[in-house]
Amino acid sequence: MLAGWIILDKPSGVFSRTAGARVARMFGEKTFGHIGTLDPMASGVLPIAIGAATKMIPFVEEIRSTVKEYLFSLQFGFETDTLDITGKEIKRTDIIPDKESVLSILPKLIGDIEQIPPIYSAVHIDGKRAYELARQGRVVENMVPRQVRIESLDLVEIDGNSWVFKVRCSRGTYVRSIARDIAKLCGTVATVDMIRRTESIGFGIKDTVQLDFLENLFNNSADFEGYLKPADFGLGDIPVQNLDNKQAVLYKNGGFIETGGQDGMRRVYSGSEFIGVGVITGGVLRPKRTI
Repeated sequence: MLAGWIILDKPSGVFSRTAGARVARMFGEKTFGHIGTLDPMASGVLPIAIGAATKMIPFVEEIRSTVKEYLFSLQFGFETDTLDITGKEIKRTDIIPDKESVLSILPKLIGDIEQIPPIYSAVHIDGKRAYELARQGRVVENMVPRQVRIESLDLVEIDGNSWVFKVRCSRGTYVRSIARDIAKLCGTVATVDMIRRTESIGFGIKDTVQLDFLENLFNNSADFEGYLKPADFGLGDIPVQNLDNKQAVLYKNGGFIETGGQDGMRRVYSGSEFIGVGVITGGVLRPKRTI
C-alpha cells in the first residue's frame, strides 16, 4: 500500500480537499488527508498525507510547530460578506487610514487575543458549519470568540490600493478576521484580496511542489513520484525503536514488546521499514498507530 506526503503549494481558486483528491488520484489512492485547511481563494503550503500516512497526521501535528505564517493583502474602504474579494459587498466608506495610523494599531493585535471567526468559516453552529448556514441565506449571529495567538504582525508594503502584511499566528487563526480587525481599529472597513500561507507546521514554500507542475509530470508519464515524501516524514523529533522480524510481526498485530528504555513515543522500524508509532511505558512498547 502506498503511503507518503506531498507538501503542496495549493493554488488559489481550489478547495483544499479538492487539491488533496487530485494529488491522491495521481498516486492511485482514495485515502488522503491534509493538515490545515486553506480558503479556496488562498494559496500556499498544504501538507497532504496519502494512504496509510494519514495515520501519522495526529503525531505530526503534536510534535511540530503549530505556528503558521501568512502573507496577506487588504483593501480599505469596503467590506464583503465573506471578508474577501470573492464575496458580496455589504459596506463601503471613504475612510482610508494613513500608514502611521495603521502601524500604531498593529501592536494591539499581537499576543493572546480573542478573535471572532468570519461568518463564512468552518466553525460549528448548532451542528452545522457557519458557511453552510450563510450560504442558505440564514443570519449567523452570536459567533463565539476564540482564543488565538498572534506571534507577530507586520506591514510589508503598500502596493497601490493593496496593503500587504505578514503574520505569524497559532492554528485556528483566521487571516480574514485579522484584516477586519485592523480596519475596525482604524475606524473603517476592509476586504482581503490575497492570502498566501508561507509556512505550516515547520514546512515552508521551499519544501512545496505546485499542483499544475505535478499534474503535468503525471500526464506526461514523467517521474512525479519522486516528490512523494515517506510516511515518516516530519516525525524526526521522535526517537527510533528498531524491532527484529519476529517482534515486528507481533507489533503489527497489536502485541506489546518488552524493549526497556525511557518512557515516551517511538518511531518504530523493522530494518529500514517504518511500521508505525508506539509508546514505551514501563519498558514495554505498545502500538499507537501501525502502517
